[in-house]
Amino acid sequence: MLHSVAVLAIEGLPPFEFGVACEVFGIDRRDTGGPVFDFRVVTAHPGPVRTSLGFDMVIDNGLDEADGVDLVVVPAHGTGEVDPAYLEFLRRAHANGATILSICSGAFVLAATGLLDGRRASTHWMHADALRRLHPAVTVDPDVLYVDEGTLVTSAGTSAGIDACLHLVRRELGVGAANAIARRMVIPAQRDGGQAQFIGAPIAERCSDSLASVMDWMIENLDRDLTVDELARRALMSPRTFARRFRADVGTTPGAWLNRQRLLRAQNLLEETDDTLEAIAAATGFGSAAVLRHHFSRVLQTTPTAYRRAFGERQLA
Repeated sequence: MLHSVAVLAIEGLPPFEFGVACEVFGIDRRDTGGPVFDFRVVTAHPGPVRTSLGFDMVIDNGLDEADGVDLVVVPAHGTGEVDPAYLEFLRRAHANGATILSICSGAFVLAATGLLDGRRASTHWMHADALRRLHPAVTVDPDVLYVDEGTLVTSAGTSAGIDACLHLVRRELGVGAANAIARRMVIPAQRDGGQAQFIGAPIAERCSDSLASVMDWMIENLDRDLTVDELARRALMSPRTFARRFRADVGTTPGAWLNRQRLLRAQNLLEETDDTLEAIAAATGFGSAAVLRHHFSRVLQTTPTAYRRAFGERQLA
């Protein structure tokens, strides 16, 4: 479970990426149904820490204040060298069981520890080539929002860091906890890690509006057998045009996006209701409990029953 979180304040950090971790993990949201974390900001040399924008933050906690936390967040830092004290701390924290999440170019700090050797990792698409060059043992994927390697999670630039943070909350505490944080932040609760982080040419606003309307309708009708032909008709497009524009605008295929929404709805029903697996499968468009189990196993590496046992309201009460 995810209870305690430490964020590293490394000299030269960009304030936005640092703020992402503080916003997701540092605010007590119990009044709106969200979680509260044992949260702290730490640095190798307590005192003023200069940001990339030229102002200082005063950090009182040293790295020893983060010993034993469940999660360490490494905000963006740049592609240059980093104080060895941080590398030693991250290796020790990981060896002691902590999950480590890097945001944007924070992947360079994590890669410098050697922990990413032989693993997949993401970073901002502008820095992907540099990460490959400096750390050839890391398999860099520049086309995704984040990569989950279990105890090591890396994300692309800026807003992808929010997606990765919410993904970890969802993975460890359930859909309800992640939704409560997203609702308070007024952001989408879910973007798949496999979605494209960079779209070369944004589509016309009219098409985006059409897709948004169709996507809303899809969410309201998850129990139906939704085909690309039917969705294209609603968007007033040909099936080929609809599929192409959906991927360009959303970063994934209509079928993949639909399956993820169905799975999210199923997770929510497992958390909040006592409905049978057959009833949940019918309500979410999976059709049968067997198909529901298949998707849970493939995407979440667990079963619906185990998920309900871990995150159901009665167990969390």
